[in-house]
Amino acid sequence: MSSLAVVLIPLAAAMAVALAGLIRWSAHARSRTDAAWVGFLLAGMASMLGGGAILAYRNDTEGWLAALWLGGLLMALSATPLLWTLLGEARRRSEDPRTFAPAALRDRRAFVGIVVALVLGNELLMGWLFPIAAGGGALVVRPSLAGTVTALGVVVGSPWFLFPMAAEMGLTTVWLWTELDPALRVMLAFQSAMMVLSPPALPSAAWHASTIYLSSALMIGLFVYQMEWVYRHPRVGIALGRYTIRLLAVYALLMAGLYEWLATGSVALFAVAVLAEMVLFFSAVADAARFRDDDPFTWQLRPSWAVQLLGWVLVAELFMGALLDLEANGNGFLLLVPQLPLSGDAATIAAHAVSNGFWFVAVVTGSAGFLVMMGSEMGVLVALKIRETRRREQRLRLGLTIAAFAATTVYFPGFWNTVPISHLPPIGQVPVLGWTMGIGSGGGLAPGFFVAILVTYLLIGSMSALFGRRVLCSVLCSAATMYQGTLVDSMKSFNRSSPVGRKFLGTHFSSAYTVTTGVTLGSLAGASTISYLDAIGRLQWTVGGSDPTQFLFSFYFGVLWYVMFVTIPYTGNYNCVTMGWCHWGTWSQAFSRLGFFRLKVKDRTICQQCRTLDCAKSCPIGLVDMVGQLRTTGEFRSSKCCGVGNCVGACPYGNLYIHDVRHWWRGRRPAFSGTSADGVPLPMVRGSRPLTVRNATADVPRTSPGFTRSGGPSS
Repeated sequence: MSSLAVVLIPLAAAMAVALAGLIRWSAHARSRTDAAWVGFLLAGMASMLGGGAILAYRNDTEGWLAALWLGGLLMALSATPLLWTLLGEARRRSEDPRTFAPAALRDRRAFVGIVVALVLGNELLMGWLFPIAAGGGALVVRPSLAGTVTALGVVVGSPWFLFPMAAEMGLTTVWLWTELDPALRVMLAFQSAMMVLSPPALPSAAWHASTIYLSSALMIGLFVYQMEWVYRHPRVGIALGRYTIRLLAVYALLMAGLYEWLATGSVALFAVAVLAEMVLFFSAVADAARFRDDDPFTWQLRPSWAVQLLGWVLVAELFMGALLDLEANGNGFLLLVPQLPLSGDAATIAAHAVSNGFWFVAVVTGSAGFLVMMGSEMGVLVALKIRETRRREQRLRLGLTIAAFAATTVYFPGFWNTVPISHLPPIGQVPVLGWTMGIGSGGGLAPGFFVAILVTYLLIGSMSALFGRRVLCSVLCSAATMYQGTLVDSMKSFNRSSPVGRKFLGTHFSSAYTVTTGVTLGSLAGASTISYLDAIGRLQWTVGGSDPTQFLFSFYFGVLWYVMFVTIPYTGNYNCVTMGWCHWGTWSQAFSRLGFFRLKVKDRTICQQCRTLDCAKSCPIGLVDMVGQLRTTGEFRSSKCCGVGNCVGACPYGNLYIHDVRHWWRGRRPAFSGTSADGVPLPMVRGSRPLTVRNATADVPRTSPGFTRSGGPSS
């Protein structure tokens, strides 16, 4: 570090403090006088920095003249409104000193825009001037768009820009903390910390690696906070809702910029994202009052807003996962992503672009970095769901869901073959854990692979018959972790409100369900047949150079599944189940229908007089007709039911429980006897008398899961 750089660091810190103070002043400005003073001081700083930058670039007579002209112009532009405002204030004060009041600031939006532009201008000039003054040499800007973009990337990627900007953000947030909306100030604090941890700021491999991992962890924390906050607040302020969506979009762009920087060395996209974040940040703090005096909206009635929330989170996670994998594996990760040249006619370029985008998404969503990041984020939301769940069986199942995601979705696909143990079978030959999608993947009907698939089908089918479809769809499948966190689980309301979701309500199989299931199973059978014929040399058919079943697996589970996840507000929650897109779920549901699993009631009379319908409302699958079966037969069976168990906990009378092979076995033990319950009043039924739950049938266990001996809900 040069001696001049040691002097410049305190100067940069002082300027950051001054800018933060002016931003705080702008947030409090309510009069024209305050606004004029803020503009004058910011323009004065810009004139000094701009003049210094010109002199550092060209220290001759023409450079001095240009610096003087720039400084004079900026001072004149800022001093004129200040003098005009002060003279007007003095005139009104002299006319009537007793009733005098400063003129109110009318167009606050324009004032905030000017403040943000001047703050960014000062920061850009500092990021240009200080590296030159510290001995970094002059930055030559070519007279072209590419040269300007390159120069912008160099300036914004400089520590002289990023670190002072982070200091300004942090100081402004601290100074305005008590005046900010609670949710907004948390997001601003995350943004300040993220700015400090900018990987391109320093040319050090250790800095790059540590900040990539730390900033990714911070972003996961931010996403968890935002989704949990939305879950806890069904009504969101309009200004805060817009800020949330825009911030997620900016961070999606930021992650794309960091990925491009690490892959190609270009900081241009990263610079654009940083500037967009600064505009968003300073616009919010300079006009923080609009977040406090905000009209709320019900987000569950705004599917477009919810889709944007999920969509931008997914895009940010895609590039974050790619960034983590690229940092961990280097160029080896880039080799996994097929890239066709973007050349030729327009149709060829478009086709190649679509192919490149498809394989990028498919490879990233199947990578260890993405799955670890996604599992961490969604796993925390499931853990928060466990914390508010009272039923012991439900808490245990949600815990198993997190463990299953860690084992089956992250560890075995990503790290199985990296374990330093000899004679481990290939992952494709491990039943259940290593099975992907078709018999042609990885070598046709190779004995080990074929046995793994056969055992997989037998195990899943047997367990589904014994314990229901919940074994797969509510525990083993990664969808269980994705769908059962707090926010996404609350989106089950879209099953009844969305036009598409309503078509798949209930236990019946609509024509649309039949079509999607047929397409899924037919495509699997066709791709597996072609793949087998390829393996024995009868055919040589590939999809973009990939085995047909590998392509199909990438399409269904690497691309389509995430499209369905993002479109929950338009297609309903658990749409992989309700719409029949998952062939594995179709196999499981067939055995679940033939097995022991069902929902049972302790007394049908309670269901017949209940008017809350809480069990049906809580179902994430949208099985709204369960109430009719419970009232008439005392039990409910459906091939669509995934045994999530929300309905059991939602019953206000503790009258519902899950029945599977465990209860069937207990019901046939000689020592078993039925249980009884005390009177259960039905407060929602006007004029009803307290009912007594009659002795349960013999297949209700002595201590049913989730119930006490008296029949009430367990803690």
